[in-house]
Amino acid sequence: MLSQFANPARFMSLSAWAAPVLALLAVALFAIGVPWALLLSPSDYQQGETVRIMYVHVPAAWWSLAVYAIMGAASFVGLVWRHVLADIAARAAAPIGATFAGLCLLTGSLWGAPTWGTWWEWDGRLTSMLVLFVIYLGYIALWSSIEDEEKAARLAAILCLVGLVNLPVVKFSVDWWSTLHQPASVFRAEGSAVHPDMLGPLMIMAGAYGALFGALLMMSMRAAIFRRRVEAARARIGAP
Repeated sequence: MLSQFANPARFMSLSAWAAPVLALLAVALFAIGVPWALLLSPSDYQQGETVRIMYVHVPAAWWSLAVYAIMGAASFVGLVWRHVLADIAARAAAPIGATFAGLCLLTGSLWGAPTWGTWWEWDGRLTSMLVLFVIYLGYIALWSSIEDEEKAARLAAILCLVGLVNLPVVKFSVDWWSTLHQPASVFRAEGSAVHPDMLGPLMIMAGAYGALFGALLMMSMRAAIFRRRVEAARARIGAP
């Protein structure tokens, strides 16, 4: 079953309609989420209007972790079973995840300045997120620095799998160490601590980020597959 979806031809057929659908879904969710989050949702009794940064920051943080986890799964498949589509997926996801991680760091600093009185603090959560961003950049650079794509895929997969160690550090750093960053407030065993009036737009924005990721991933993978087909056709006819 999974091998059918992992077939490049089947993927191209599926993504031809799925990518536009996800793109439209992302636009619709952003159209709902942005005004709801930035204009209609209530201000926080402690943070005031600054809390609106949360609607950009938190989904970026969630998806920067989720994208790297997806890259890790794809890298494992590519490394063990040498599946080209898995390598393409991992490589295509990296710039998107890096953008989410960078956005998380930027908005976190903007949030931290008025809330904590500092733009940056070398605590567990902020430092581990910065490490994740650097790993993303290292992964992208590794792919770009090696001309042999098979070798690049293998080394990048190893780097990605090693980098998975950092994900639980990012997630649980606020529980393991004393930190300026507040502990988890949405996904908790005792339930969300976020007021429903704020949780609604937050989840809509998270859904918009997810749909955007899916659309961009599929479009990037399609471009990579088309490029490989062109290169293969040129090699067959001996074109430069």
